[in-house]
Amino acid sequence: MNRSDFQALAEKRLKESRVLFENGCFDGSYYLAGYVIECALKACIAKQTQQHDFPRERKFVEAVYSHDFAKLLGSADLATLFERLDTNDKVLAVKWNVVKDWTEQSRYGTQDEKKARDMLDAVSDPQGVFECLKRYW
Repeated sequence: MNRSDFQALAEKRLKESRVLFENGCFDGSYYLAGYVIECALKACIAKQTQQHDFPRERKFVEAVYSHDFAKLLGSADLATLFERLDTNDKVLAVKWNVVKDWTEQSRYGTQDEKKARDMLDAVSDPQGVFECLKRYW
């Protein structure tokens, strides 16, 4: 997959997350909202790579083939930005605090309406995490 693939997939999964939420499928909505952020982070990482270059550092490769937001933020060179949110952008900081605990294991969990709504809002709000990441992808 390339950068534009990840960008398109993030947009598509956000739309699907909204549809699921509107139809009372809160578990799936929550999971896909988190997946939006994973795809957006991977688009940010892909932007940094040069065509035909093979990554040399094994740790980098392992980090980008991850679902872990902390590893992906580091690989996207965005960790410092998100660490300083409490100082720089309190609204985004609140939204990041909702999003940051998502894991790929969320697909097996049960989420109530409030948790799914909070996640979807944190991801999709114009001042949310997805819009922030789009500035760097």
